[in-house]
Amino acid sequence: MEKTGLRRISNALVERSSEAEAELQPRVHKTKNKAGSRLWMRFDADGNSEVLECDKHMIMKRVSIPARDLRILGPVFSHSSNILAREKAMVVNLEFIKAIVTAEEIFLLDPLNQAVLQFVDQLRQQLPCKISSKIQGSNSTDQKEKSGTCASTSPGPWLPVPEAADGLQCELPFEFRVLEIALEVVCTYMDTNVAELEREAYPVLDELVRNVSTKNLERVRSLKSNLTRLLARVQKVRDELEHLLDNDEDMADLYLTRKYLQTQQLEASVTARGPSSLAITPKLSHSNCRSLSASSFIDSVSGDEDEVEDLEMLLEAYFMQVDGTRNKILSVREYIDDTEDYVNIQLDNHRNELIQFQLTLTIASFVIVVPTFVAGIFGMNIHCPLYDIHGIFYTLWGSILSGCVALFFIIVGYARWKELLGT
Repeated sequence: MEKTGLRRISNALVERSSEAEAELQPRVHKTKNKAGSRLWMRFDADGNSEVLECDKHMIMKRVSIPARDLRILGPVFSHSSNILAREKAMVVNLEFIKAIVTAEEIFLLDPLNQAVLQFVDQLRQQLPCKISSKIQGSNSTDQKEKSGTCASTSPGPWLPVPEAADGLQCELPFEFRVLEIALEVVCTYMDTNVAELEREAYPVLDELVRNVSTKNLERVRSLKSNLTRLLARVQKVRDELEHLLDNDEDMADLYLTRKYLQTQQLEASVTARGPSSLAITPKLSHSNCRSLSASSFIDSVSGDEDEVEDLEMLLEAYFMQVDGTRNKILSVREYIDDTEDYVNIQLDNHRNELIQFQLTLTIASFVIVVPTFVAGIFGMNIHCPLYDIHGIFYTLWGSILSGCVALFFIIVGYARWKELLGT
């Protein structure tokens, strides 16, 4: 009976504890466990934010990107750096920032990550900005239609965001402002890591120079591992920026707002010219009308399609910053290499001193063998005439010792003459 009562009490306690844990967990984590669903945060051009839970099919349909581009934001490419331009979206994978940017909104993956919070704060501070009325007027209806695509987990449809600072000029389009904020956060993060690495590296290396011990060598080994990983991450960001700067077509594809406006104007042009064109030329099909409208529109904006000066200036500025960060890491690595060379020189010097000391001991051992050999001869049980001479012992051994000392200095002098021993 007592065992049964204890079991009932323990089961009741377990049930209460599980219920308490379930109540403490936020609603976001409950919905996050759905199959294939991931947590996203959506920002629009006005800085309004919304927490969403969407699967990959919803995101692919929402931003019109293929599945292979969505895999870049997965955990397999967690430390890769990619900026991909598609027809209606831009896939940004820079360090911990994994986002999909369109001409009117941004979808940020894993917004509750501690490293991503700084990027979220920067978006809330810098995104509230007036944009072109053309985009706002055309997007108001699209946002209403797309609002039911993903399940929102925020308490309201939008989170209020403080307005941007007065006088903030939004000359860049929305996607470039987001890209600039992402590059700024990533560069600041890498600069902070490099500064911490420098503060840790120089004292450790100086201590290794003073005392070459196993503990100091292990600290330097760990330092080199961290430096190598950080250099690889910085190099990936630098290579991606360099790749974009070397290819004007890729930079032109990143102008999502320009393509969006071109599409809107093209559709308006086709709608406006369709009836008149058909009235004049009845045999002309709808596809031909569309192609003629597209060609006329492209001719009208051909001067702007190849202009990538704004994006090029933006990327060059952050490329120089990333390159400076890389140079700092390389300077630390050079300092480590110089320290290792100095330590190796010290160890070689100690090794040479040990070899010289060993050579000196070898010469001394050889010299000691001579009186030992003489003592062994006289120690035999054989009669010798010298035994009958009174006081011959001290004279003989004094002569032998003097000869051994003289032989020792002769050999040492020869070794120094041949530079086998230091002075």
